[in-house]
Amino acid sequence: MSLSDEEIAGMSPAERRELIRRLLPESPLGPQRRMLQRLRKWRLLLLVLCVAVLVPWTVYLAVTLPSRYVARHWVATWVGFDILLMVMLTATAIAGWRRRQLVFPTAFASGVLLICDAWFDVMTSQPGNDLLQAVLSALLIELPLAIAFIAGPLRLMRIVATRHGLVEPGTRMWRVPIPLPELWSDRTVPKQ
Repeated sequence: MSLSDEEIAGMSPAERRELIRRLLPESPLGPQRRMLQRLRKWRLLLLVLCVAVLVPWTVYLAVTLPSRYVARHWVATWVGFDILLMVMLTATAIAGWRRRQLVFPTAFASGVLLICDAWFDVMTSQPGNDLLQAVLSALLIELPLAIAFIAGPLRLMRIVATRHGLVEPGTRMWRVPIPLPELWSDRTVPKQ
């Protein structure tokens, strides 16, 4: 059986998604469904445990940390952080230039690092010109870049999912499924 270009063009988006799903090969190379489900369960459990432990830890720190503290290795901390940011930005640039999917996590991580950088710059600045410079830098440079580095790849991921028939156009990012039918109980694309 073959389909002409006209027949494919005449299909509804739902019919195209179903055709794409049916044409996906079974992947004997990847992990089996049972293993994927087990990994997902344990990773989710680990995340919930981390959040549960972080809540009392944060309260403890809020109550016990001194309001003033002189940090050791101040220069090494900031230079090391900036080197990490530079490595992530470079990896993002290379992945973007080469059009590789690695751009998704590296750009997201770069955005998060820029938010952290803005936060720590503002919070550790002395009142006056130092604080003003940190706030302006955060508002005019770091946060806009962070938004671009986080939102851009998320938008691109949604476009890829739409283009490959996983979701309807305009579907919100948090509704885009992982494109492994092995993860879905009935092997059909989850409903939006």
